[in-house]
Amino acid sequence: MTRLQPGDPAPPFTLPDQDGATVSLSDFAGRKVIVFVYPAAMTPGCTTQACDFRDALTPLRDAGYAVVGLSPDEPAKLAKFAERDSLTYPLLADPSLDVLRAYAAYGTKKLYGKEVVGVIRSTFVIAVDDAGNGTIEVARYNVKATGHVASLAKALKVTVG
Repeated sequence: MTRLQPGDPAPPFTLPDQDGATVSLSDFAGRKVIVFVYPAAMTPGCTTQACDFRDALTPLRDAGYAVVGLSPDEPAKLAKFAERDSLTYPLLADPSLDVLRAYAAYGTKKLYGKEVVGVIRSTFVIAVDDAGNGTIEVARYNVKATGHVASLAKALKVTVG
C-alpha cells in the first residue's frame, strides 16, 4: 500500500453521504476539499475530530476549502452522528473500504502498541480542477484526533477559533 504524496492524482470517488445523497470528488470541481478519514462515527476520538472540523468550518470555507468526512460506517449511522453532533458537512460512507484503500487509509497500524488492520486516521487536502480531477496537496497519515484541525489550519494559513 503506497501512501499518497503531494502532487499525486487523488483517487476519484462516488459515495453516499449521511442523507443518502451521492457525493463525488468531481462535485468539488474548481475548488479545494479537505477529506478527513476517521475510524468510526460516534467514538470519542472521532467525535472530537469531527466537532473540531465543525467548529472550524466557517473559516475553512471562507478560505475556499470544503470539508468532507470519510469512514467505513453505513449512512444510517452517519446520519445519527451528524444529527447528534450538529455536523453540517458531508459524511461519506465507504463500508466496502474501496476508497479508504485507494487513499492508503486502511491497512496495518499500531494501536496501543499492537499491530492491527483498520482505518488509519488521515487527512487529505485535494485541489480539484475544473474537469473534476483531483491532485493531492497535503497527505497526513496517523494524525491525532485532538489538535489536528488546528495544526492543519495553521499549515493552510487559515485562522480558526
